Amino acid sequence: MKEVERKFVLDAPPPGLEQYPSKALAQGYLAIDPAGSEVRVRRKDDETLMTVKIGIGLVRGEEEFAIERDRFERLWAMTAGRRVVKRRYFVPLDGGLTAEIDLYEGDLAGLVTAEIEFPDEATALAYVPPPWLGTDVTGDVRYANRTLATDGIPTPAAPRAARGS
Repeated sequence: MKEVERKFVLDAPPPGLEQYPSKALAQGYLAIDPAGSEVRVRRKDDETLMTVKIGIGLVRGEEEFAIERDRFERLWAMTAGRRVVKRRYFVPLDGGLTAEIDLYEGDLAGLVTAEIEFPDEATALAYVPPPWLGTDVTGDVRYANRTLATDGIPTPAAPRAARGS
């Protein structure tokens, strides 16, 4: 299955976020390949899943399937040092789209991101986000959950020196 998704970093959660449905998410990475492949386990409230993703950027391959709770717990133990915990809010957008807004916890507390899944690449590329969605970081590996799980919140890039100084 193909996943077509854009990701944004918000300065702060939008006002009234708590009025939208949400789920508690905990995900841990079993395998991470620098070329973009990853294998993770995730608990979404009471649901336990395994996900395999391939690629980096706007379009990725993704397979996700349910696993038994006891298998999840055994695999979760293997993800120490490669975990992300967050609360995901589902905010409806124009055009039948949904912004999945993540408020991170633990070492990533204070980070707020949003992901929007699209039916196809053309729709994703044509989408003009509302200003509150902040900075588009689609394809920026520093903001991939797999990187956040291992490296933490990215530090802002240092400003470049003015030319001629």
